[in-house]
Amino acid sequence: MDIKDLANVKLGPLEPLVARIYRYAKRLPIVKEKLEAEYAPIMEELRKSAKPYAGEVESHAALPPEGKAHVDILAEIRELERRETERWKDGYVSGAVYHGDPEHIAFLNEAYAITSQTNPLHSDLWPSIAKYEAEIVSMTGNMLGARRAVDAQVCGAVSSGGTESIMLAMRAYRDWARDIKGIHSPELVVPTTAHAAFDKSAQYFGIKLVKVPVGPDFRADVAATKKAINRHTICVVGSAISFPHGVIDPIEELSELARKRGIGFHTDACLGGFILPWAERLGYAIAPFDFRLPGVTSMSADTHKYGYAAKGTSVVLYRNYDLRHYQYYKVADWPGGLYFSPTFAGSRPGALSATCWAAMMSMGESGYLNASRRILEVGGKIREGIRAIPGLKVLGDPLWVIAFGSDELDIYRVMDFMTKRNWNLNGLHRPPSVHLAVTLRHTQAGVADRFLADLRAAVDHTRAHPDEEGGMAPVYGMANTLPVQGVVTDLLERYLDALYEV
Repeated sequence: MDIKDLANVKLGPLEPLVARIYRYAKRLPIVKEKLEAEYAPIMEELRKSAKPYAGEVESHAALPPEGKAHVDILAEIRELERRETERWKDGYVSGAVYHGDPEHIAFLNEAYAITSQTNPLHSDLWPSIAKYEAEIVSMTGNMLGARRAVDAQVCGAVSSGGTESIMLAMRAYRDWARDIKGIHSPELVVPTTAHAAFDKSAQYFGIKLVKVPVGPDFRADVAATKKAINRHTICVVGSAISFPHGVIDPIEELSELARKRGIGFHTDACLGGFILPWAERLGYAIAPFDFRLPGVTSMSADTHKYGYAAKGTSVVLYRNYDLRHYQYYKVADWPGGLYFSPTFAGSRPGALSATCWAAMMSMGESGYLNASRRILEVGGKIREGIRAIPGLKVLGDPLWVIAFGSDELDIYRVMDFMTKRNWNLNGLHRPPSVHLAVTLRHTQAGVADRFLADLRAAVDHTRAHPDEEGGMAPVYGMANTLPVQGVVTDLLERYLDALYEV
């Protein structure tokens, strides 16, 4: 049996035991040697993906003896940027670049250049950044129901991205629960579709992660969530929208469970926060998900996604100041003086906050409304187009992040074919599927039609060549099973190592 054969193993309740056996077995020299031999061809593919410039562009493993001329350095940067822009500018990429208009990019770049030396850690030197961040938080909060929230003083902070926003909130709940409720063995209840950042929070902060299933519609199971809550629970989580399938969890019901138990509830709106409010205005049936619900005590929303700011900024919001205080870091007895910061970072690029503020000011309500209308219309066209392709099925009932799978075909081979047609899609698993996150790049004329035509060709090709070798299909297939989980995480470690190779 080799690695690819393991992708067909079904273990059920034996999974934890087999996973432990694998961890110990891989330390044995004979097993380690066998695994390395199996990893080699897969790593060759991954390394090609990680290092496409190998042999084409000069590498620099050590400092040059003399500094290079600015013009030469900028020429190299511009050439690599030109190559990479070709990959996304015509709408071939799922998510990643959410606006992409050259005029918008130039505007953000100018805002960044003007403020490139600023650092929010020194608020006395650059109070302008504090102004920008306060207004970013306020504008985002008011967009997400703060004005209509009962008994709330919605507040928050600007972070480096959705992962940090989520981790900040989970750290705040951990410390709040320990201080106020005396909980020293904290547990976090999340649906299986919740973003990986909640798992990361649990690992970093010593929180037990309790995962509950989703229903056939891929939305969180309310009854299962209720059973999972106990005296150790510090927070319940719901997504609006979920990253894998683009659906909205039953936030009202979930948040009520938390409110009645006197614990936190976090709406993860990193992906949906800057579209759902405008979708509601446009007449789409959007269930309540924000601070209008009394049980919602925190939220996360990514300004660097559908807020159209530069990477990387996000906003974490709290229902009141008391909860936000548990996010802050402050120390008064350090010999270096008083030290305090609102987020994990000390020094931060104030230019990113200035650029985020500039993006939001330039878009305004009308800009976000129009962008959301275009994305939702194209998302609907693509969703219905996928449903019309024999052999494919759309998972759940998404609006613009559209996941699809198949009961007949290896969906990862379909994805491999799409990759050969220059598409960059997101592979998902449990169940095996692929998604396209529609952005403004996809609203360009002809992009949706091109996607659907290529997808039909991919299905036809996969049906005709079901056993075709190569590509990433074996890796994604392995990621759905155990003990292959250990094998796949080993490969991911090696991929990260490859990223740092010169």
